[in-house]
Amino acid sequence: MSTIFVIIHIVVCVALILIVLLQTGKGASMGMSFGGGASQTLFGSSGAGTFLTKLTTGAAVIFMLTSLGLAYMSGHKTVESVMSDITPPVSAPEEEGVYEKTQPSEPTPTQSSQE
Repeated sequence: MSTIFVIIHIVVCVALILIVLLQTGKGASMGMSFGGGASQTLFGSSGAGTFLTKLTTGAAVIFMLTSLGLAYMSGHKTVESVMSDITPPVSAPEEEGVYEKTQPSEPTPTQSSQE
């Protein structure tokens, strides 16, 4: 389920980037007065303002919904592990007398500095 959300999220991200890059800026109307009006003929004489605005809004809504869905699913994950079915090994009991008990050695006397 989360894989589907991730794929949809990535596709919407790329689409949103492309849609925003297709839109003209606010200063683009200035170029029309100097002979740049032919660049708007791809989407019709009125330009692509309303179509791209609606497309941007739809992509943004889908982006936000997939973001919230992915955040919710990542916070409520069930913990599964490949090690959950394996029983821990039984530890061997300690045997007394195997190791000799030794006393710590006496500290060596420090040599005093000769003057």
